[in-house]
Amino acid sequence: MNPSELFPYIDHTQLKAYCTWEDITALCQEALAFHTASVCIPPSYVARAHNTFGPSLNICTVIGFPLGYSTTESKLREAESAINDGASELDMVINIGDVKNGDFKRVYEEILAIRKISTEQILKVIIETCYLTEAEKIRLCEIVTKAGADYIKTSTGFGTGGAVMEDILLFKEHIGPSVKIKAAGGIRTLEDLEAFVEAGCSRIGTSSASKATVFFCGRGIKSRQAIRR
Repeated sequence: MNPSELFPYIDHTQLKAYCTWEDITALCQEALAFHTASVCIPPSYVARAHNTFGPSLNICTVIGFPLGYSTTESKLREAESAINDGASELDMVINIGDVKNGDFKRVYEEILAIRKISTEQILKVIIETCYLTEAEKIRLCEIVTKAGADYIKTSTGFGTGGAVMEDILLFKEHIGPSVKIKAAGGIRTLEDLEAFVEAGCSRIGTSSASKATVFFCGRGIKSRQAIRR
């Protein structure tokens, strides 16, 4: 697969706690230059990025990130603010505690509530697979489908593990036909990117750790250099 063919699958991501406006600016410029699917940035930078780069930049941001245990009301306020600031895509984290408590009804209702206020945006649901059993993953595939989300996403990149191929194959078996898959976390090489895309992922979340490991270059993606998250 030609590296340039992978750019439209990539959510070019910068979510570090200490990221600066300089970091966000570089990320957005790279995304526009290489026509990535989006930039995924902290909520606090959405309005500034939107005002600086305009409608040509597709902005994704995160809700309830990274732990997911903020209240539904807080997540709704976050989502509303992000939409008003110019976000076109929302990556929300489920409450994993609700999953572990067996309260899948609560998980469903939270996703549905955010879906109802984001009908014109793309909604991705992060289930943080590293903490889940296979049965929980299957149940969440069903819930994400029922709630009408656009994507199921493997990981935040801040948990104990990231995307693994076994989970992608499991998702494909249990999500509905309207739900797509986003893989994120631990995708470090061109070969990793190709493998996840070929397995059926419609989006890949990645970020460059520093200027020394920026994975965009004039000839494509540096396949041997690390891409963090």
